[in-house]
Amino acid sequence: MRGGTSRGPYFLASDLPAEAAKRDAVLLSVMGSPHQLQVDGIGGSNTLTSKVAIVSRSKHEGADVDYLFAQVSVNEAFVDTKPNCGNMLAGVGPFAIETGLVKASSPTTLVRIYNVNTESLIEAIVQTPGGEVQYEGATHIDGVSDPAAPIKLTFLDALGAVTGKLLPTGNALDTIQGVDATCIDMAMPLVIMPAEAFGKTGKESPAELDADRAMMQRMESIRLEAGRRMGMGDVSKLVVPKPALVSRPSQGGNIASRYFTPHACHKAHAVTGALAVATAAVLPGTVASRFAEPKGFSGGVLAIEHPSGKIEVDLVTSRNGSAPVVERASFVRTARRIFEGYVYVPAALLD
Repeated sequence: MRGGTSRGPYFLASDLPAEAAKRDAVLLSVMGSPHQLQVDGIGGSNTLTSKVAIVSRSKHEGADVDYLFAQVSVNEAFVDTKPNCGNMLAGVGPFAIETGLVKASSPTTLVRIYNVNTESLIEAIVQTPGGEVQYEGATHIDGVSDPAAPIKLTFLDALGAVTGKLLPTGNALDTIQGVDATCIDMAMPLVIMPAEAFGKTGKESPAELDADRAMMQRMESIRLEAGRRMGMGDVSKLVVPKPALVSRPSQGGNIASRYFTPHACHKAHAVTGALAVATAAVLPGTVASRFAEPKGFSGGVLAIEHPSGKIEVDLVTSRNGSAPVVERASFVRTARRIFEGYVYVPAALLD
């Protein structure tokens, strides 16, 4: 399925090995990793198309299904289940209905999703006229060519998703290796930095940013130090925290962002990363708040400009003293069922 601006296989948990090491070995074989082209599997040779969603009936109160996200490395034999993926999340509701885990109603179906990676709850509203999932529609999201039916995702408790703290270092602003940075954990741990600190405008294409190897190496060094300061230890083998470079908007949005996955610039923007950038934008003293327009933005729909257009975050905030507190955030995404069937792996992996 395509979920948002990502793509990958969706599995029932019962169809995969229960033991994590065996499960990961199967996923590497399914995707064809490690190999730059993933030629021996169904991966798309890009981090955005080497993702897996694993879904089961929920074991948690207040949820219908459990969703475990797996980022399968393209070039390494490594599967990371530390972060969530909000784009792949868009396909979980439709998948849960299609597989009978959730009974459809009409004209829409509410699917309550527990994200196992971050221990957080998300509500998805799926279009189901006549009790059938509707994929076709008129909703466009930047980064996807064709319109589709809208899927509304609302994050209910994303604060401190991985580290347990909104600001894991205790500061709205840190200086890491001479660069101002905001380390934030809202749905996804991010280290947010000004694009100008790297001699960039923040309007560069992903290809231009990826080609600047010196900048990428410097940013990775800062990411590793940010991970340590955020209490995550050695993050050299993890995809979190993710780096993001922010700048002033120029296309009618509220802020511009270049989001990294973490070793390549996202062609659009991660949903969870957008939630973190948007939250930082409303918090006084952060790097993001410097560039957000209008000044003092404290809630409502915030548009983040990215390489493929914009992603809008609808923030519901309350006041805690002088600083706004994000209580919940919603996005509109789309999904498409591409194919279903069997994918084959060596029998020895299942022994």
